[in-house]
Amino acid sequence: MNSGSGFTGVVRRLGAIVAGALALAACQPTLKSTLPQGAAGYEAIGGPAAEAGADVYLLGPGDKLAINIFQEEELSQREIEVDEAGNISLPLIGDVQAAGLTSAGLAREIEVAYGRQYLRNPEANVVLMTARPRTVSVEGQVNKPGVYEIEPGYTLLSAMALAGSPLTDAKLDEVLVFRTVDGQRMGGRFDLTDVRAGRSADPRLMAGDVVVVGLSSTRSIYRDILQAAPLLGIFYYLR
Repeated sequence: MNSGSGFTGVVRRLGAIVAGALALAACQPTLKSTLPQGAAGYEAIGGPAAEAGADVYLLGPGDKLAINIFQEEELSQREIEVDEAGNISLPLIGDVQAAGLTSAGLAREIEVAYGRQYLRNPEANVVLMTARPRTVSVEGQVNKPGVYEIEPGYTLLSAMALAGSPLTDAKLDEVLVFRTVDGQRMGGRFDLTDVRAGRSADPRLMAGDVVVVGLSSTRSIYRDILQAAPLLGIFYYLR
């Protein structure tokens, strides 16, 4: 084989690979998230409690609670479960959103609801009797996406370890954490490289969090070229 023509063929094939990779990259869905990042990202999912500080338990579906309304035995509940919609149903006031609240936060909501129409200066106390399994979901560009059980104190880096670390084409500056805060779905965007290097705090995870790791189009193109090159003998001709 003529070495010149062989090399020309390799270049043509390499060009085809690059063109194909670019076309595929253009079709790849990327997050392009507009969620807040930096300090605003931590604040969006709970402020300082989202960093490696005190562990805060937020109620969610499956939690079993005891609710006492001071001097109102008929309104008190010895055991009530947070339903799949994140609510509990109480006498007179009906559904009250519990998911995303602390026990103290839910007690305040109950006091407001009863005080609005039925009781004067009500006092409520909420006790977590049985906690649901503490799980987080990890998806996107990780080796093992799935739902993982966590312990108090687990962080974003803990979740990455559980999910087998990000893939080579992961967009490490676009790692999203979604959380229900005060009954509302919130989210923050984090740079995993900064977290790993200690330049940013490692966000504390809470039960029910969803972590999504974005896709880097540039890294994806590079990966596709490296995977296809040996099949076409490119490295042989370029030695």
